[in-house]
Amino acid sequence: MANNPIISIKPLGFMWPVLNPFLFFAHHLDIYPAGNIEMGPAASLAGRNIGQDFTIKDGWRMYHGEKIPGFPAHPHRGFETITIVETGFVDHSDSHGQAGRYGQGDVQWMTAGSGLQHSEMFPLLNMEGQNPAELFQIWLNLPKSKKMADPHFKMLWAENIPVNRSEDKNGKSVMVKVIAGKFGDISALSPAPDSWAADPANEVAVWKIVMDECAEWQLPTASGQVNRSLYFHEGSSLTLNGETVAPNQAIELNANEPVTIVNGNSVSSLLLLQGKPINEPVVQYGPFVMNTKDEIQQAIDDYRRTEFGGWPWPGRDQVSPSARGRFALHRDGTEEIR
Repeated sequence: MANNPIISIKPLGFMWPVLNPFLFFAHHLDIYPAGNIEMGPAASLAGRNIGQDFTIKDGWRMYHGEKIPGFPAHPHRGFETITIVETGFVDHSDSHGQAGRYGQGDVQWMTAGSGLQHSEMFPLLNMEGQNPAELFQIWLNLPKSKKMADPHFKMLWAENIPVNRSEDKNGKSVMVKVIAGKFGDISALSPAPDSWAADPANEVAVWKIVMDECAEWQLPTASGQVNRSLYFHEGSSLTLNGETVAPNQAIELNANEPVTIVNGNSVSSLLLLQGKPINEPVVQYGPFVMNTKDEIQQAIDDYRRTEFGGWPWPGRDQVSPSARGRFALHRDGTEEIR
């Protein structure tokens, strides 16, 4: 008899459960109203806990933003962020003078390493109608040898991210967007150079999976050393080797066990995270993730002393001009324009 590949099933909230080497996973879905001239909501902010607005009201949140939704300048050290923007836009600015606007399927891969500040604001560019925004942010740990790596900012533009499309025996389609790792003979774009994902032996994978209604698909296996989670966040139902799973669930799987997924009667969207665990102590204090309490205290002291390079922008909630398209400005002065 085949082994049951399902280890556990847990409900999804705002923050999704993760397994080592991942630290954090958040899903943001906000249906923002029309924007105003400042790229904030053309709507009253009365009744909101401005600066800490994490409660959905009228379908959207301001988060830490005061005029523009998002996350004004804040520090990080010791890990990486992978930000997947499905709809809407994010404006990035950081303490190295880098900036960018990305969205509509783009992915930003940022290594905080030894430390930097950055802001992530959600400019509302449409002044005539709604500004829906959906994004996923993943924190991937760094091993001790890379905790103090040079910070790095990289864009994976939507049109360059490889995609595999296949059909089952009934002609139903399955799409796999390979953000990190390898799927069959398709390799993802290179991650940041000091990432745990940069070594193929660590088997890090980040895939977005979209299945047609009633589609059937075989999830490729990985080694038994890998932690694997499948996040079912949109659809009606799935069956995994015959076991029915409702939507809004995180499914921990044995990575080396074969899994046949049969979709229900509506299109389903899933995300897969996997990777070999980093077998080192993890000590976290807010935006700092190190191996010891002493290293956390050093991170706090360093930030108080240096502000990780300071903040070169006029405002903590820096955004680019509303007419600006997708772009990335790097600290060496090079600029990518999409």
